Amino acid sequence: MTIEDRLKEVERRLEAACRRSGRRREDVNVIAVTKYVSAERAAEAVQAGLKHLGENRWPDAEEKWRLLNGQAVFHYIGSLQTRKVKDVVGRFRMIHSLDRLSLAQEIEKRAAALEAAVPCFIQVNVSGEDSKHGLAPEQLIPFAEQIRGMKYVQPVGLMTMAPLTDEPETTRPVFRGLRQLLDELNRRAVLDRPLTELSMGMSGDFEIAVEEGATWVRLGTVLVGKENA
Repeated sequence: MTIEDRLKEVERRLEAACRRSGRRREDVNVIAVTKYVSAERAAEAVQAGLKHLGENRWPDAEEKWRLLNGQAVFHYIGSLQTRKVKDVVGRFRMIHSLDRLSLAQEIEKRAAALEAAVPCFIQVNVSGEDSKHGLAPEQLIPFAEQIRGMKYVQPVGLMTMAPLTDEPETTRPVFRGLRQLLDELNRRAVLDRPLTELSMGMSGDFEIAVEEGATWVRLGTVLVGKENA
């Protein structure tokens, strides 16, 4: 299948999920996860109409960024080491994996040097899996209090990853849990402004995520396939 064919099928499934949950299709954004494909394949995705690309390492993203910068918006979706922040700030529009104070402080420092705010998703490990990065749910409020008032780190929402499973329905409590955490954070008005975004849902479970309120879904295999880049 071409990427255009894959995109049509994904759109059909997204529209159906939005209808089931009473949501508007335009409220759900798609990030094409291109970390496992070549720059040429990423360019095909952009030509097919996909404008948001997700990468999790700068060395893997560099060729794509140089080829497509200005044509696509790049999202950093992987775990981010503090020493790698210098490679990310100024190149990636959004960071989806803010999960500790030292990382927030480094992003703040690098962004201040550029005088450019960096929209960030706070990553929460809702499932509690040891293999997943992110704050424990009970750490979210204290962490938000720590970063409140930062000038350049701009929290916009929460991110999580559900367990890999052959039964997508089993991921629903994870996605619902993230939405409830967002509601609680906003109810307490911990941050300077309400958070509005939920980055959750991947190729195997994005429809459930949309039904539970995802505003950004991160789609790799189902959308761009997988190849040796």
